[in-house]
Amino acid sequence: MMTATGGAQFATLMRAANAALDAKDAARALQLLADAERLEPKNPDLHYNRAFALKLANDFAASLKSLDAALACEPYHLPAMLSKGEMLANGGLKRDAAMVFRNALAFAPPPERLPPQLAESLRRASALVAEDNAAQRDFFEHEVASLKQKYGRSELKRFDECLSIFTGFGRAYFPQPTMLHFPALPPVCYFDRALFPWLEEYEAATPAIQEDLESLLASPASEEFSPYIDYPPGAPINQWGELNKSRRWSSYFFWKDGTRNESAFERAPRTGAAIDKLPLFDAPEFGPAAFFSSLAAHSHIPPHVGSSNVRSIVHLPLILPGRAWFRVGNERRDWKIGEAWVFDDSIDHEAMNEADLTRTILIVDVWNPYLTEPERELVSALLPLSRAYKRGARPA
Repeated sequence: MMTATGGAQFATLMRAANAALDAKDAARALQLLADAERLEPKNPDLHYNRAFALKLANDFAASLKSLDAALACEPYHLPAMLSKGEMLANGGLKRDAAMVFRNALAFAPPPERLPPQLAESLRRASALVAEDNAAQRDFFEHEVASLKQKYGRSELKRFDECLSIFTGFGRAYFPQPTMLHFPALPPVCYFDRALFPWLEEYEAATPAIQEDLESLLASPASEEFSPYIDYPPGAPINQWGELNKSRRWSSYFFWKDGTRNESAFERAPRTGAAIDKLPLFDAPEFGPAAFFSSLAAHSHIPPHVGSSNVRSIVHLPLILPGRAWFRVGNERRDWKIGEAWVFDDSIDHEAMNEADLTRTILIVDVWNPYLTEPERELVSALLPLSRAYKRGARPA
């Protein structure tokens, strides 16, 4: 155990070594660091500074060994890791450098939280990793091209996403619901249409639903479109700051938290009839939800996740005045009138309206197709029980 005197002596030697390094006196710095090593041989900063001194002396092999020594003492020593990557890259070993930089990027804080010199090193590391990712992707694509030609686009979809994740252009997304996670359900972003035999009939109702919507928008009831995000004062709003209480993302509900809005069904009867035919998610006080969702021109719904993976969300586009897209996981799609999709909103997703006018879709909650009937019944009972418990209910 180092004494207080030894600690003070070590600090004095390190300050002197740093001064020698600033003066580019490699020999003096190395002598001071050798003296300091006798006092504290496992200090990572000592080995990192020695690597810098050896680099000044043009002994790159020894410098690299000193960086490895620093990382043996402290595997998450960011300056040593970035320096090692840069030395490998400058020596022409860019693939080896990319491996080191990937490890650094995995734990490094954002550049704005680092000293300027270290932040710049991190940016260079990120650029080299991006370059290596592209090289890997091109190499793999070239090597498997003949194999891929044997198969159709639908057969390649999952492999292509796998390759995107493997080469750093995508990431693995999983359900992360804010409230209830049901285990062992497939983590599917967009569900296969074959799981919803009613989908084509629902899409066929698009013109009638559009007429309902146009009539509604031309009536005083249009004022009932209200902000979808409506947090009370003092609530943590996180990414919703720009949209909280804003009509830029507004909604008109047919169902909300499991309560049916009869006036909406009366004003838009054909829309209501189409909704009624669906296998609606059913949990009193929680669902279903069914509503027109309008997003104003040039507005963005930031990445977020929903409350549970027991439900699936149906989107039916109704008004598309220009380009508007939607992303779930790694897959981004453009809406097309008359084409619905069903997705798991417990997986990270976002939306953007790039057009100059408002975009409107119909959103409806249905059950996750992989839940069995017994599971649906039990979940339908469980969710309202959670509210009853919070209200102070006790077992009968």
